[in-house]
Amino acid sequence: MERRVSPMTILLFFIAAFIAAFCSSSIAAQSSSFEDNFNIMWSQDHFKTSEDGQIWSLSLDKETGCGFQTKQRYRFGWFSMKLKLVGGDSAGVVTAYYMCTENGAGPERDELDFEFLGNRTGQPYLIQSNVYKNGTGGREMRHMLWFDPTEEFHTYSILWNDHQIVFFVDSVPIRVYKNADYANDFFPNEKPMYLFSSIWNADDWATRGGLEKTDWKNAPFVSSYKDFSVDGCQWEDPYPACVSTTTKNWWDQYEAWHLSDEQKMDYAWVQRNLVIYDYCKDTKRYPTLPVECSLSPWD
Repeated sequence: MERRVSPMTILLFFIAAFIAAFCSSSIAAQSSSFEDNFNIMWSQDHFKTSEDGQIWSLSLDKETGCGFQTKQRYRFGWFSMKLKLVGGDSAGVVTAYYMCTENGAGPERDELDFEFLGNRTGQPYLIQSNVYKNGTGGREMRHMLWFDPTEEFHTYSILWNDHQIVFFVDSVPIRVYKNADYANDFFPNEKPMYLFSSIWNADDWATRGGLEKTDWKNAPFVSSYKDFSVDGCQWEDPYPACVSTTTKNWWDQYEAWHLSDEQKMDYAWVQRNLVIYDYCKDTKRYPTLPVECSLSPWD
């Protein structure tokens, strides 16, 4: 299945980038250097960079995986990275690209997840996304992709403001998670988050519910990264500028609170063709659907 991004969507994306670069009072990552932006969380020997330092690779073998996190925390903004995923037989392998309030699965964490679930050769990669607030998740969605994410780099981004969280793939919105106009327990908007990525073995659940196990003869499994970009409010204790929204930044202005008309067209195409699982439609799991399921992504 071939997917073409509409010219208007591309134009809007670059207009937003222009505004972010020249008009924003937020903090933007000016360097794509790994050392300027990230720290290795574990297994330094499983991390490599290209000769020019522009491509970073994490590897997984039977002993361990690897992960990194940003040095800074942010509250609201635009967060983007290009990834090329593990090729070939990657069943059981998960590459995670996510935002979280802490290093570790703490009981009170907020979190925004992209998880790329490996496959047996010839089967499609799946993206699982999730949202946590105060340690409560269970808000999974799964999507197919309209391309092979192992052949070349593709861009995965998160737009996060007080009105919505949007997960993007190559500027196409694949998931919209809305806030309500009242205090709630489902929308993470109070705590700052780091950005992380990691590769790890999850063959107890990741591929066909754990039926397909990791074939360690194919190790090491490698995911690669480049072109990290952030335009967001950098958290500074005790009273950062982003404690409350100011609407001075493009990602916190009216246009970023809703999908554009062109984005709605792309999102509708994704909904029709690529959604594998949506917790808001799982009435067996949730006989009473979570309250946020009543919020329209189109508003």
